[in-house]
Formats: sequence, structure tokens, C-alpha cells
Amino acid sequence: MPAYDVIVLGLGGMGSSAAYHLAARGQRVLGLERFGPAHDQGSSHGGSRITRQSYFEDPAYVPLLLRAYDLWDRLAVDSGADVMTLCGGLMIGPADSRTVAGSRRSAERWGLPHEMLDAAELRRRFPTTDPGPDDVALFEAKAGLVRPEVTVAAHLDLAARAGAELRFGEPATRWEASAAGVRVTTDTGSYTAGHLVVAPGAWAPRMLAGLGVPLVVERQVQYWFAPRAPIADFAPDRHPIWIWEDADGTQIYGFPALDGPDGGVKVAFFRRGVVCTPETIDRDVHPAEIDAVGAHLGRVLPGASGRFLRARTCMYTNTPDEHFVIAAHPEHPTVTVACGFSGHGFKFVPVVGEILADLATTGRTVHPIALFAPDRTFGGR
Repeated sequence: MPAYDVIVLGLGGMGSSAAYHLAARGQRVLGLERFGPAHDQGSSHGGSRITRQSYFEDPAYVPLLLRAYDLWDRLAVDSGADVMTLCGGLMIGPADSRTVAGSRRSAERWGLPHEMLDAAELRRRFPTTDPGPDDVALFEAKAGLVRPEVTVAAHLDLAARAGAELRFGEPATRWEASAAGVRVTTDTGSYTAGHLVVAPGAWAPRMLAGLGVPLVVERQVQYWFAPRAPIADFAPDRHPIWIWEDADGTQIYGFPALDGPDGGVKVAFFRRGVVCTPETIDRDVHPAEIDAVGAHLGRVLPGASGRFLRARTCMYTNTPDEHFVIAAHPEHPTVTVACGFSGHGFKFVPVVGEILADLATTGRTVHPIALFAPDRTFGGR
């Protein structure tokens, strides 16, 4: 008999959630993580991630988001942690931009409450913004932010309380699967289980080389600035999260000031990353990068672009069509994979964990995940 029911490889956002959902169902769970808990070497760090329901990427994501919101609330109650803040959200740009038109399409398709604002109304309602005459905005009151490190720590704590065995600083060197189960080998041991969940983040190209999905890892940078305007103007009770798309398709996004004057406001470009691997990523942030994002921020939120405070790197793991991969491994029914979250996955963490637990224990899920099949046609965008 295998020593465990399920082994979870990778205990970042998705893996920590999967470990919790599996352990809560009474499964004997082993979680393996190459770094420490809630670490800053992958994609689940930086203090905040945007959450929203009017989803410009595709209306097909909305049912998953609605379930994720329920599970965020449950996680907050069960853990006592402050995992989500709904401060509202602005999707800004030309009316036909992906950010605005796509968000509006999802909102109308699913009957989500929202408001459409022209440039004058946007400036009146949110005086920190400086829209151009052709800019419009979709405002969604139920948008906001989630806390990645807090979330991972909460899921890990609940998983351990439910009986999961979690091992940190123990990267897997290989895994093998058969109809009878799986074996995972690390530098310090070998473990067997009936099923394997692989949620490796930026290590997916190596750990899932046989998946057949063309994954590309990109270096991304998160920046924090001290506003020129009063910090109170950017507090979460007065300032929403925002995504702003230029006429050329460049997207920049940001957050309210979460941690007072010393915390500053966080901002980043969406995409515009440099291809890398976890081993080759440049962890230094260079003056030209800071100048570029600061100048762009100054054009859209002039009062936010004050003194540069700090920056942190992270990694996106992208699929060509920017949709996730969540499914049974096409060659190994005893293996479930979750990867390729393409820079917009963290808001789904609780429901992805639920889906992975479904697939690992029953081979099916009620959630709509056909979009995430690894054998789909990758046409890109």
C-alpha cells in the first residue's frame, strides 16, 4: 500500500490550496516544496494580487471566480487571516480595448454589477486619475485584492491542522507514474502515493517536460512608489485597484496604499517580461526599468509617481493562449497538473485547489475546466 494517498509537488498558491482541500477530505497528503513556506522565489509573493469578476481574459472564467470568492470568504473565517480586501476596481482604456471591452463583455454576459464611466466622470469620481479624452472605465465594486503570502501561509496551516505532512527545502528530482500509483524522489528520500498533484509554478517546463504544452517563463517586476499626493488619497477605502490599457495595448496596473506611508503604492506592467528560467532570472532591478514604469505611472496617476521605494521580481509561466492548464496528465491518469497560469492565476487559488482535490480523488470536477485542457490547439494571441 502506498505511504500516502496524494503527494503534492509545489506548495505555492495552487499547491498549498490543493494540500488543504485534500487533507480536509481526509486524504493522507504529503506536500513537498523546494523552498520554505510562503517564499519569495516564485510567483506567490509581493504582498498583493488583483481580484476581479468582470474578467477581460474570457467570460468562461467568471463561474470559477464566483466560486473563488465564496472560498476566499471561507478561508478568511477558517484561518482568521486577512486574505481579501474588496476596494473596488477600475478597468481603464479606449472603449474597444481588451481591458475595457473584455471586462464589459464578461459583466454583461453574467449580469455582474458594474458602471461605465466616461473620462470626465472617471476624473470626477477618482481624482487621482488623469484619463485622456478617449479613455473610458468600467468600475466594479466587487474587485479588490488578495494577499499572496498570507493566503499561502493560511492554506498551509489549515492543511497541517487537517493532517497533511509538509516538507520544505526538499525539491523533487524526479517523479514516476504507473497505473498502480506514483513515486517521487528527492535528494533525501523516495515517497509513494496513489496519486500525484504537480503544481510547480515556474519549474513546470522542467517538471512537466512531457506534457506537450509550450510553456515560457518570464521575469516580471513589481514596484512601489511613495505618492506625491497625500497618502490618504490612495488608501483602500478611497482608492481602487486599477488596470489601464494604452492605445498601443500596453497594460499597467496598480493597488491602493496597503500599509500606510512606508508601504507606498504598488504598480507593474502586465506582461512586457523578459524570458528566463528560475535559475537564470535577473533578481536585480535596474534604473532604466524604474524610470520607465515611473514615467508611465506619472502619466496616468500623477499623484502616485513620487519617490521610488523598492522593487521585487517574480515569474509568470505563460501558455501561448494565456489560458491555464488544469487537468489529468494526458499520459498518466494518476497525475494531475496545474501550471501555465500566465500572470493572472492567483485570484483563482482557492477554487483551483478545490478542482485539484476533485481530480485527484474522483477523476472529475463539476467546475468548467474544458478551456484548460493540455491537448487543446495553441494558436496564441
